Amino acid sequence: MDTEKLYYQDCHLSEFDAQVQSCTQKDAHWEIVLDRTAFYPEGGGQASDVGMLGGVRVLDVQEQAQQVVHFCDAPLEPGTCVHGSIDYAHRFDLMQQHTGEHIISGLIHAGYGCHNTGFHMGSDVITIDFDGEVPASDLGELERQANEAVWRNIPLKIWVPSPEQLPDVTYRTKRALPWPVRIVQIPGYDSCACCGVHVAATGEVGLIKLLSCVRFRSGVRIEMLCGARALAHLSRAYEQNLMVSRAFSAKWMETGAAAQKMNETLDDLKYRLEGLRQQTFRQTAQTCRDLGNVLVFAEDLDPSGVRKYADLIADVCGGIAAVVSGSDAEGYSYCLVSRSTDLREIGKELNRALSGRGGGKPEFQQGSLRASRRELCGYFSDFAIRG
Repeated sequence: MDTEKLYYQDCHLSEFDAQVQSCTQKDAHWEIVLDRTAFYPEGGGQASDVGMLGGVRVLDVQEQAQQVVHFCDAPLEPGTCVHGSIDYAHRFDLMQQHTGEHIISGLIHAGYGCHNTGFHMGSDVITIDFDGEVPASDLGELERQANEAVWRNIPLKIWVPSPEQLPDVTYRTKRALPWPVRIVQIPGYDSCACCGVHVAATGEVGLIKLLSCVRFRSGVRIEMLCGARALAHLSRAYEQNLMVSRAFSAKWMETGAAAQKMNETLDDLKYRLEGLRQQTFRQTAQTCRDLGNVLVFAEDLDPSGVRKYADLIADVCGGIAAVVSGSDAEGYSYCLVSRSTDLREIGKELNRALSGRGGGKPEFQQGSLRASRRELCGYFSDFAIRG
């Protein structure tokens, strides 16, 4: 016997009574079929409902051959009457996301001729894939139009046209569908074949926020949030912006300009700092003049800084310039530079001796070492050591 689908009769129904038709154990769960149910099964890009049924937990719901199967964590006796209670907060969230997706897909189909080729309601964001181009710069206007649809509180029209009526019904699809076809229509915005559960009117969506639009395969992927999810996201963003406002001593609507000014100041300071560091490198390098082979320990240099420092020392030392920077705990970055010696074999031997990784060209070798300062000094014992 087919299951009576109460979720199509009343999308807001959260509690109901039904009779258990069958109960079959499969692995660690029980598959339970009722004569009627308000639990929506997974389908149409929408996750299933969850909740309680006769005192046992409903973990998942699937439709199989017109029967709705409830995957539960404990058995129920066939023939008994049970009370079902869906997690309505979970259901309403999914309805908000799904109806919001229809509004956006309808607007994009009408405005750009793109078809929705993929739809996923994740636990954090919704993603919709389209088979054509939607400029990211248009997201603001799309968002405005979508929220206008919400504010108008348009009642949804959901029905199954007769076989005779279906050819005359306009709905968004990439191919003709066999009857029966369930149509979900948002007058003025969208008409689409869909098996999902939706809000009764667009006002229940509450809010639509478009987050991003990026190229994906032959089209684009849009990320969005609706309803309570969108509000929570914007509230978190507002809290973060207040923190930035306080940190920059800027008005909360002027944090972008304050951040840009701070970046410009930091860039200027970095430029000046780099100039001072190079000046210090050159002055320190002069202390290595004519020392021959020299090992220099430098503080807080990245690999690029290590290379630049070794180059300056190699210009004046008259031998091999070895510069290392790091710590015994974290390891050391190194660079060897010489104006006259082929360093390839020397670099290989260094890596073997001090658990190193790296390489380079005949005139320089660069990499990292897992060794202590004492081991470095011992290995380079015939070098002049500085730092």
